[in-house]
Amino acid sequence: MPIYTHSPSSPFGFARRSLHHATFYCDAPEAKHVTLVGDFNQWNPDATPMHRMADGKWMASLELHHGHHRYAFLVDGRLTLDPRASGKTQNDKGEPVSLIALS
Repeated sequence: MPIYTHSPSSPFGFARRSLHHATFYCDAPEAKHVTLVGDFNQWNPDATPMHRMADGKWMASLELHHGHHRYAFLVDGRLTLDPRASGKTQNDKGEPVSLIALS
């Protein structure tokens, strides 16, 4: 469902929000360190560390722009796909990565 915010420049006073809240979960209870990498953080392994939850899953929440985003989890340094992703594609290195679509 789109989120609308008040915008005085819009003829109706509201504008469609350009950012969408996205929460990512990685099921890696034995992992020591998990990060989220993707086109939204220039694949930087230090940009988005994930936080371990009580059940052993890892979680990260971000505000992302509308559209498709490529991403993966780095589980103890190993590139890992998200089995719950919207789809699969490749990064610029030709490696398989996950895909999320936000609208």
